[in-house]
Amino acid sequence: MKLEIKKATLIDAAELVKIENACFSTPWSESSIRESLENENSHFYLALADGKTAGYIGVQIFSKEGYFTNTAVLPEYRRRGIARALIERALENEMEFLTLEVREGNAPAISLYESLGFERVGERPRFYREPEENAILMTKYL
Repeated sequence: MKLEIKKATLIDAAELVKIENACFSTPWSESSIRESLENENSHFYLALADGKTAGYIGVQIFSKEGYFTNTAVLPEYRRRGIARALIERALENEMEFLTLEVREGNAPAISLYESLGFERVGERPRFYREPEENAILMTKYL
């Protein structure tokens, strides 16, 4: 599989919406995605596997503080290193730290984040809906 990670632009909004709808019970709307893509503090990266959209990641950076907005890989492309490649690309931005929330029950994602040096720093009770679930707050200091 040939993997390409590229900076997403407004032209990619419809692809990001497809990924959102396939991966999340409460996906972002196209207007929310478009607003984020237009925000100078937001950085979105799109993964292409053999030229086909496979996943994306969004990070917002304010005063060198990074926050993941979403990380998503289409089900048929999971367990192939795509999420890792997206995270590694996001980590190339100039930041002092990067923070994220992850569903408490998402063991594969937690394991991936820990393997990349993220540490558990807190919990957000009942953060997620459909189904309701706690979020684990994880941070990597750079």
